[in-house]
Amino acid sequence: MKRTSLLRALVAAVVVTTLSACSAAVVPEPSKAPEVVPAELQSFYEQSLDWTDCHDGMQCASATAPLDWAQPTGETISLALVRHQATGSNKLGSLFVNPGGPGASGVNFIANSLDYAVSGAVQKNYDVIGFDPRGVGASTAVVCVDTPAQLDEYLFAPFVSARNTPEWFNERQMSSESFAQGCAEHTGDLLAHVDTVSAAHDLDMLRAVVGDRELNYLGYSYGTLLGAIYAENFPGNVGRMVLDGALDPASSSFDVNLTQSVGFENALRAYLADCLAGSDCPFTGSVDSAMAQVGDLLAGLESSPLTASDGRVLGADAMLTAIIAPLYDKEAWSFLTKVFAGVNDGDADYAYGAVDWYYNRNDDGTYADNSTEAFIAINCLDYPVSSDPAQWKADAQKLVEKAPIIGPYMSYGDQLCSAWPYKAVMKPGKVSAKGAGDILVVGTTGDPATPYAWAQALAKELEGGHLVTYNGEGHTAYNKSNACVNNAVDGFLLRGKVPATDPKC
Repeated sequence: MKRTSLLRALVAAVVVTTLSACSAAVVPEPSKAPEVVPAELQSFYEQSLDWTDCHDGMQCASATAPLDWAQPTGETISLALVRHQATGSNKLGSLFVNPGGPGASGVNFIANSLDYAVSGAVQKNYDVIGFDPRGVGASTAVVCVDTPAQLDEYLFAPFVSARNTPEWFNERQMSSESFAQGCAEHTGDLLAHVDTVSAAHDLDMLRAVVGDRELNYLGYSYGTLLGAIYAENFPGNVGRMVLDGALDPASSSFDVNLTQSVGFENALRAYLADCLAGSDCPFTGSVDSAMAQVGDLLAGLESSPLTASDGRVLGADAMLTAIIAPLYDKEAWSFLTKVFAGVNDGDADYAYGAVDWYYNRNDDGTYADNSTEAFIAINCLDYPVSSDPAQWKADAQKLVEKAPIIGPYMSYGDQLCSAWPYKAVMKPGKVSAKGAGDILVVGTTGDPATPYAWAQALAKELEGGHLVTYNGEGHTAYNKSNACVNNAVDGFLLRGKVPATDPKC
């Protein structure tokens, strides 16, 4: 997941709905010799890109892909790319980079945050390519609303009824159905084809179109899922692949929600321990006492929301987003202190500053991209969900038991996707990527959004998986933690060398 200035790219992280899980589902696999593909795919795999100058020295292009890879002679979509050409003479090919989400723009990530995305050594040796997956950003995109105000209403407006009452469920159901209907009306047939398997097939085509025999790839957060799905479906085309902040492909929708709830709960405890050790912490007593104070604050906003200076109402759900956003990066913990202090003083503006950071919402009320809409649409195709309210209630109780502060506000995430116009096309399953060769998996012990256990699981599932552990806080580690991690990743990307054992950085 990208973060262009600390947390700017938290837009695609997990709250309200969960991050996408993965499937071992397959798409028709092209020949391992990329220049030999079925006749109906040749026009896509052999197309020429028209690269034009953009973004102060980079190049931009647009590729064409079939809307439905199972029917390649039908409608087509466009895929946006940006390329920073290798600055050195020892060019190793292209490195495709995905910042996460799902829904984050790889074009914006590379265009605006190249040095954050990859090291200078990688920039010297690779053409670094950012791409917007289908449904995202400058590619043919998912659209769900007519105006930013409508998205504000869906994301931030508190429900009138008390949480967990029948009336509250009815309000949520009406909101879910209305939003889903808007996505179907505005997006059309694309909405049925923004799943991760389809995106992986796009990625293989893009690899061939830029002239690479193998895919060299760096995926952050959700980008690890896309990479794992690619490796499972196109193992013979995998080059040097790094997956940082890994998802566990075998996790169900509820598994993901539960693990993330616990992850954010643990991250909140780590923040509070740090806060209480300082001089300006808005909490008192022990960490347990401070956690209880956070719970009381959320409950208070549930019954008596605050109004921000722009008129938006800050209820418990929006406040949870304001808490979660700075937990992605330890450097942003000081801002979280301002959020809590402001709310304690009756000021919702710092909280909405964090919320807007998370959703890529501009100061004028517009949204910088469609990441929120794409995030939901992709997840609803990638995750089978329950449509049984009794199951939702049982799952909610488990969340409360495992994460008493965060869990109550992460519950009932299946309700939106249960109202989605298209059923999920994938299901959870382990991936092995047999024959793909070495793949580097990076996991951070204190990562709240993609907890460390997922990196451990993925590294074990992959036939050629190698785990690199970063002992620290925050979401993802490469190029933002320490030299140990950077050396392991760069050593693999530049020389194909994997650590003999986990370096435990």
